[in-house]
Amino acid sequence: MSTEINRIYWKCRRGMREIDLLLREFSSSDIYNIDNKQLKIFDEILNYDDQKLFDYIFKNVELGNKSHENFINEHLKKFSQQGNF
Repeated sequence: MSTEINRIYWKCRRGMREIDLLLREFSSSDIYNIDNKQLKIFDEILNYDDQKLFDYIFKNVELGNKSHENFINEHLKKFSQQGNF
């Protein structure tokens, strides 16, 4: 699983600063605490472009995929609410 996590870690590098910081924070701290199913969902989330992720995380514009939205709400939004972005 570590090669998969390494691949996903590099996929977290983004062009938009806020999204890059949020994804790197999650991937360096919480990614080892999720199961394979959640890891697959996170990998799918990384296929969204930065603006779409930003709009969902910071402006609550729906993605249209409830499993992705639930994952973001549970795992990623907590980093955005800490005020570091």
